[in-house]
Amino acid sequence: MSANQAFTADLTRPFDMSGKVALITGAAGGIGRALATLFAANGATLALLDKNEAVHDFAASLGASHKGWTGDVTDASAIERAVAEVAAHFGKIDILVNNAGIGTLAPAEATTTESWDLQLAVNLRAPYIFSREVAGHMIAAGYGRIVTIASQAAVIGIEGHVAYSASKAGLLGMTNCMALEWGPKGITANCISPTVVETELAKVGWAGEKGERARAEIPTRRFAQPEEIAYAALYLASEGAAMVNGANLLVDGGYTVR
Repeated sequence: MSANQAFTADLTRPFDMSGKVALITGAAGGIGRALATLFAANGATLALLDKNEAVHDFAASLGASHKGWTGDVTDASAIERAVAEVAAHFGKIDILVNNAGIGTLAPAEATTTESWDLQLAVNLRAPYIFSREVAGHMIAAGYGRIVTIASQAAVIGIEGHVAYSASKAGLLGMTNCMALEWGPKGITANCISPTVVETELAKVGWAGEKGERARAEIPTRRFAQPEEIAYAALYLASEGAAMVNGANLLVDGGYTVR
């Protein structure tokens, strides 16, 4: 559906992804696995990218129509090749979920230049390059959904998160510009900003008293589950969210309203 056409989506099945090709980054673990599992369950054909070779077996486990790619998202040429290969293999890319990310925590005065550069490269530069590369295919088709996983750290200050927060805040500005420029071309661009998500890694990093204190500051008194972030992404990538563009959906249990 091009931007100048009337809205004609069938909202009796707003989350049906049948016939859609979704490229998901950081797909081998945590939130990425939840995203892939949910999108596949709703009919999407998946291109899954991760630096972990396990992404190939995971893609195959979801069904024969899905395919995994490995690559280093700090390498711009590797991203360009991967997007070109995905488009050639499936014939199109309808949905991009920018999920790959890292976080190395340290006080602002102790954050190294190397740590800053790496977090900005993975968390901000890579999503831009992925978005830029898929945009050509989406613009040609007159349709696209770009969903980027940011963080509550994009809108509030959190101790030890200076590079991480800067990278995630950058995603909001990036998404606003893409929403403005590409909206008339049939593409929506939105962000999701979660609180702590209870992945296997987070269970270790937020164990004990540290985790208890953090949960106590969230109005819902718990962390998010990976599946809850996946459902938010499914909505933003769906026909039901066709009029949602340039939004930042906070999935934080109300933490940032304080």
